Amino acid sequence: MLAAIDQRDHEHARCAELLGGAREPRVIPAPVLVELDYFLTRSFGPDPMRRVLDDVKAGAYNIEPVIAEDYDRVGELMTTYSDQRIGFVDACVLAIVERLHEPKLATLDHRHFALMRPRHAKALDLLPT
Repeated sequence: MLAAIDQRDHEHARCAELLGGAREPRVIPAPVLVELDYFLTRSFGPDPMRRVLDDVKAGAYNIEPVIAEDYDRVGELMTTYSDQRIGFVDACVLAIVERLHEPKLATLDHRHFALMRPRHAKALDLLPT
């Protein structure tokens, strides 16, 4: 999402096209909003994040919370991949993707998400390709 918003990012066009062209519900794990806010506000001030929130309010994105049962999996992922320094947000993303049985994930962090093994699939289809 950050690259889709930041026109200076070298991945901007691919990410903006991916998000803009999605024909299915776009789900954002709730912890990703906090991380996105940090990076957007640090670089651009509060306006871009306010626009994201307007999009959420308008139904452009579904926000998926971390629920009680996700926390065991988050801790397991952080332990299993501690040598890769998998943090809370990435572990939450994978736990939510697993819970939703989603085979695709939009991320530029292919290094971490190609390494982690989801329970519901051999591997995730990481987008953009």
